[in-house]
Amino acid sequence: MSQKIRFVNASRSEFFPVLKHRVDNYFKENNISRNANGLMIFKIILYVTSLFGALAVLLFANPPIWGQYLCWAVMGMFAAFSGLGVCHDAIHGSLFKSRRWNKVFSFYFNIIGANDYIWEIMHNKVHHTYTNIDGHDEDLESVPFLRMSPHKKLKPIHRIQHWLAIPVYGLATLSWVFIKDYVKFSQKKIGSWPTPKHPREAWIKLFAGKALYYLLFIVLPVIFVSAPWYHLVLGFLLMHYLEGITLAIVFMLAHVVEDVHYPQPNEKGQITRSWAEHQLFTTANFAADNHFVSFFAGGLNYQVEHHLFPNVCHVHFPAIAKITEETAKEYGLPYYSNRTFLGAIRSHVRLLKRLGREESGFPTGEHPQAAA
Repeated sequence: MSQKIRFVNASRSEFFPVLKHRVDNYFKENNISRNANGLMIFKIILYVTSLFGALAVLLFANPPIWGQYLCWAVMGMFAAFSGLGVCHDAIHGSLFKSRRWNKVFSFYFNIIGANDYIWEIMHNKVHHTYTNIDGHDEDLESVPFLRMSPHKKLKPIHRIQHWLAIPVYGLATLSWVFIKDYVKFSQKKIGSWPTPKHPREAWIKLFAGKALYYLLFIVLPVIFVSAPWYHLVLGFLLMHYLEGITLAIVFMLAHVVEDVHYPQPNEKGQITRSWAEHQLFTTANFAADNHFVSFFAGGLNYQVEHHLFPNVCHVHFPAIAKITEETAKEYGLPYYSNRTFLGAIRSHVRLLKRLGREESGFPTGEHPQAAA
C-alpha cells in the first residue's frame, strides 16, 4: 500500500495566499473572466474544424495517396492540439464557466481516443497533487522502461534511454487508445489514488467513447478510402505517432528536465513544504516568449502557472506568469524556465542521460538551496 502524502507547512507559507490575492486582483481590476476569451473560442473552432475537416477530406474527397497521408498527419497534429488546448482545460473545469459546456468538451477527449474520466484521476488528482514524487506521480511511470526519477532502480537499459525516449514517445497515444484506459479501469488504484469501484456511467462512457473512436478513425476509413490496406495502416500509425510525440514532449518538458526536484516524503509521509511551494520546485516552464509554441501547446509551456492555477483557462497564463515569477522571487523561491523549446528538449535529454548513468547527485532534498 502506498504511503499517504501530506504537505505540512501550508499554514506557515505566505507565498500562495499572497500570489492568489494578486492573481485574483489581476482578473478583477481588468474585468477579465478566468475562462475562455475570444482567442480561446478561435482556437476551439480551428482545432475541431481542422481535425474533422481533414477526416472528411480523407473519407469523401478521394485524395491521392500523398493527400491521404497529409490528411492523417493533420488529424494527428490537431488531435494533439485539441487534447492539449481544449480537452485539458475542459477536464480541469477552466474552459468555460458553464459546467455543462466543460463536460461537452471533456467528452471530446473520448472522441480523439482517450478517456476523460481516467485522465481526470491520473492528471488532476494524482499528478497535480503529487508532482514528481516517485511511487505517486503516474507521469513518472508513463514509459515503464525509462528511469525518470533518481529514486528508481538503475538498470543497464537506462544507459541508452536518452536515445530511446523521444522516438518511443510517439507510441503514447496508440497505447492509450488500445491498452492503457482499459488497464487503468481494471486497477484498484491509480498511482496512490484508490479506485476500487468505478461508477456505471464511467464504464458506459469508456466503451461508448472507444466505439465512436474506432468507428471514426478505423471503420469509416476502411469503408470509404480507396487505398490498399497497408496505406491505411501506415496512415493510422502516422497519425498516432505525430499525436503521441507532440503530447508526450509537451508534458515531459515541464517536469523531467534539469533543475526540477524529486522530493521524497519523510518517514511520516510528510513533504515539508506547502503544496504550492512544492509545485515551484518540481515544475518548469519552457519557450514562454514563443507565441507559436504557446498557441499550439495549449499554454502548457506555462506549466508553473497551470499547476498553481488549474482553474484558469490557459490563454491567461502569459499575463499571470509575470505576477507568479515576481512573487516567487520575492519569497526566495525558484521559478524554473527553459528559454526555448529546443533548449528544453536538450535539457530533457541531458537529464535522461544522467538518470541512465548516475544514482545520486540529483536535487531531491526537502530544503535544497532555492534558485531564484
